[in-house]
Amino acid sequence: MSSLPAAYFDALYDADPDPWLIETSAYDRRKHAATLAALPGTRYRNALEVGCSIGVLTEQLAPRCDRVLAIDVAEAALARARARLAQAPHVRFACRAFPGDMQDAQVADGFDLILLSEILYYLDAQALVRAARVTRLLAASGAHVQLVHWLGPTPDYPVSGQEAAEIFIAALRPVAPIMLQVHTANYRIDVLKL
Repeated sequence: MSSLPAAYFDALYDADPDPWLIETSAYDRRKHAATLAALPGTRYRNALEVGCSIGVLTEQLAPRCDRVLAIDVAEAALARARARLAQAPHVRFACRAFPGDMQDAQVADGFDLILLSEILYYLDAQALVRAARVTRLLAASGAHVQLVHWLGPTPDYPVSGQEAAEIFIAALRPVAPIMLQVHTANYRIDVLKL
């Protein structure tokens, strides 16, 4: 199966402004707390959040960062995220596909945090390898790269959460050692250092 197109996500947000119930889900509250607790750094200069959706995790991440670039392919989701973080001028939002639309997203000294939460299983295996290459190009020396993925069934997605994480990690293995792995019954968190 090929990577999911932007139109797939546009249709989801047209049908429901919070299609994964991120705002109200106890699972997401626990997972977001674990995501933030697993970050090795207490403060980041330049963070990139890929697949920010409606900005729930972005809002929790923002106080730990000097600057955040949060991207998503669905403009409807970004509109809600922008409204949620209207009082956070250090957070910017952009409608971009990852990895394809990231050529001009570099910051002068690179991103020292790249967060890929619940996003990589929307990519096929070839796109995952490209995503790993783009991540390496965008990262500052010593950057933390955090992956978070649901481990349940993904029949409509190109790969499972396990497969997505393993393909991405394998593509970065020569240059990005694993700092931390957390596996629960429902999700996994992987932190790499570039």
